[in-house]
Amino acid sequence: MAGITGKDVVLTDYAKKLETLDAPKGRSLTQDALRRLFANKAALVSIFLLTGLVLIAFFGPYFLPWSYDAVDWSNIRKPPNFEAGHYFGTDQNGRDLLARAMQGTQMSIIVAVVATFVSVVIGVVYGAASGYFGGRVDAVMMRFVDIMYALPYILFVIILVVIFGRSPVLLFVGIGAIEWLTMARIVRGQTLSLKEREFVEAARAGGARPFTIIMRHIVPNLTGPVVIYATLTIPEIIITESFLSYLGLGVQEPQTSLGTLISNGSQVAEAMPWLLIFPAIILVTMLLCLTYLGDGLRDALDPKDR
Repeated sequence: MAGITGKDVVLTDYAKKLETLDAPKGRSLTQDALRRLFANKAALVSIFLLTGLVLIAFFGPYFLPWSYDAVDWSNIRKPPNFEAGHYFGTDQNGRDLLARAMQGTQMSIIVAVVATFVSVVIGVVYGAASGYFGGRVDAVMMRFVDIMYALPYILFVIILVVIFGRSPVLLFVGIGAIEWLTMARIVRGQTLSLKEREFVEAARAGGARPFTIIMRHIVPNLTGPVVIYATLTIPEIIITESFLSYLGLGVQEPQTSLGTLISNGSQVAEAMPWLLIFPAIILVTMLLCLTYLGDGLRDALDPKDR
């Protein structure tokens, strides 16, 4: 005990106190991304508005006195009338505009989500394979993408409609089969850098097959860019669907979409402006919210690009 000084005793007591303290908990990458996303006021407001629009579009029709295809013969071409239960008014055929706007919002959201899913699946697989194999395979695959870019998508959709007829499923496939091109290029660029990383080299040295390396090691590391671009793709697909419906190539009666409602309302905008104003407000609100949400996700998942 002669070698122990008072200073040693103090240090020993201090070390014991440190052992009793809880170590600070670190944050995962996902928690950091969520914290940055929720700190973005525009993205946060957009999430609430989009959630509200989706809930109203899918559950609101159950609380309305009129369905989207029901005709009120006593209220044809009427402005908003709360007593009759037509809160957005009626169209030229006496159908409730609010019910049709909800049904149109449903169709636009479904088309956007399904077409985005199709474009993400095709684009990720195609782009990851092109970037991983490289060389002549990459050159041939990218030249095919360039050729597809050169073809006007309107012509492609018209050909599909003429051959297979008009249906919402065809609309999903037609739009999704075009939107994957940009996704493939983005994924290819990310794959070219990822395939040189150590974990890919280790998997290759361990005897893993190329498809296994692509799906288990490369694709999971593409989650950030893919989620960001997919979020920004949804408003683009909604605009495309609305444009096709505006031209008469999209959703057909008695079903409707926001593009169809806007097309019909624009023809009688002077006499019945409510037929154009309400669907246009819904469409613009959705597009703005999705755009701000995409920007917020980009800043949250990849803050270096801010």
